[in-house]
Amino acid sequence: MKDSQGKILVTGGAGYLGSILVPELLKNGYEVTVLDNFMFRQNSLMDCCVYDTFSVVRGDCRDENLMAGLVKDNDIIIPLAALVGAPLCNQDITATMSTNLEASRLLARLCSKEQCILYPTTNSGYGIGEKGKFCTEETQLRPISLYGRTKVDAENIFLDRGNAITFRLATVFGTSPRMRIDLLVNDFVYRAVTDKAAVIFEGYFKRNFLHVRDVARVFLHGIEHFERMKDEPYNVGLEDANLSKIELCQAIQKHLPNFTFLEAAVGEDPDKRDYIVSNEKILSTGFKPAFSLDMGIRELIKGFNIVRNSVYTNV
Repeated sequence: MKDSQGKILVTGGAGYLGSILVPELLKNGYEVTVLDNFMFRQNSLMDCCVYDTFSVVRGDCRDENLMAGLVKDNDIIIPLAALVGAPLCNQDITATMSTNLEASRLLARLCSKEQCILYPTTNSGYGIGEKGKFCTEETQLRPISLYGRTKVDAENIFLDRGNAITFRLATVFGTSPRMRIDLLVNDFVYRAVTDKAAVIFEGYFKRNFLHVRDVARVFLHGIEHFERMKDEPYNVGLEDANLSKIELCQAIQKHLPNFTFLEAAVGEDPDKRDYIVSNEKILSTGFKPAFSLDMGIRELIKGFNIVRNSVYTNV
């Protein structure tokens, strides 16, 4: 285990993303403090406790006194703490606004100008894109869910503050110690493994996709190249994975031939996102995803032979 080469505070660090990112930060020699309220009763960071460079605080990112004490001791802040996904956000609008937006405003105020912030937002901010036209970082943001709106507003807070990088993440997939089944690829593979069938609403809607381990890798990339990347947003996803739901099901079917899917003639998807995304800007910085959709599907099939219950969702 290396000596610390920088101090990082990760809020929400025991979640789906953080449970992959935090061990990678520690392996790369960073001193990491995680703040999390452990709302899902997860124990996903137990393996990190062996590191002297790891510390964990059980608390709330909206607590100003707590945050002020934590922020001042760190060089880099990674705010992962959020209510994630349209369904969860719609269940508690007040908590969504205070956690996703007001806590971001608080953090921007507490950080000095010298401290670096790397913030994950979502490319769901593009809402419904123009047919056949790629969304770039210059494309107008038109979020259509409360979740999307709060993340877009928080992104603006950090970019306006300066000394920040924001990553507009594609829909994430893959296994994590704090597993989520309710993400689109994960959900469809789970259905393919357990039910061998799925009913799809509005199957032509397209999205971009990204493996959870590539999320960790892009944060490390951003830290290492912060000075030349700062004060900009970056789309992060797989260039060959701007796929409709039908195309996603067909990709899963290659691995699980017994999987059948049916597009419903009536009904609609509560999450109306439909867009294709260009990731050229992040690729131009030297970052390249390492995990393909096929790799993720194979991984998830194995994972869902282990996990067989609904604890692993956000709602």
